[in-house]
Amino acid sequence: MVRDLSRTPGGAASAPPLLACDLGPTPYRAGLALQEALVQARAAAATGDWLLLCEHEPVLTIGRSPGGGSLRADAAELEARGIELIEVTRGGDVTWHGPGQLVGYPVCDLAARGRDLHAFLRGLEEALIAALETLGVHGHAVAGRTGVWVGERKIASIGIAVRHWVSYHGFALNVAPDLGFFDLIHPCGLRGIQMTSVAAERGAAAPPVARVREQVAAAFASRFGYPGVRWTGPEDVERVVEGARASLARTGS
Repeated sequence: MVRDLSRTPGGAASAPPLLACDLGPTPYRAGLALQEALVQARAAAATGDWLLLCEHEPVLTIGRSPGGGSLRADAAELEARGIELIEVTRGGDVTWHGPGQLVGYPVCDLAARGRDLHAFLRGLEEALIAALETLGVHGHAVAGRTGVWVGERKIASIGIAVRHWVSYHGFALNVAPDLGFFDLIHPCGLRGIQMTSVAAERGAAAPPVARVREQVAAAFASRFGYPGVRWTGPEDVERVVEGARASLARTGS
């Protein structure tokens, strides 16, 4: 079902809204393949800007800037725990994804935003900080350390890639994960840091993931100037992707 929040209070149609989709539990490689297909569709102007939201099964990903010794567990331990290690094209070092963590993948045209990746990263931080504030968690950015922090504890990691000036990969916000998984790594290559979550900060007052998801999408739309959020289902994303593929096949692009 699509919930269209893209109209002004007076009812007049406005500029295109942010398209948002809750993919639900998603295998990491399936989510990556969907992003890459959607990037191609966005680059061909076959769709608008998207924010895909999901949760993954436990997985470790390593970005383009790995540091020596960031992985604390050996291959045998990862295999015993059923955790795959995947090299990806985003910036940054190693991070963990798993249940209870809200992962967001913005597929957005950065050419229309001045091709400024650093400004986009700062905007992501600001959007997550704004969303956390609505949930009773006071987050902040730290100069030189991409992500969002609560005091000295890290609550969200960010790593972006760009293709044809369309963004993909994104952010991971700890809502209520098992924080013990972070003991397998030095998160983002940082030594001696403590990870936290919305649940750890709010205790019994912690909101459900569904509320966090909506607040994050709303804050993202507000920070980046979209008139609203248009919620879609996974089937809508698949239709966009399949339509773009068919169009590209006809044109030979």
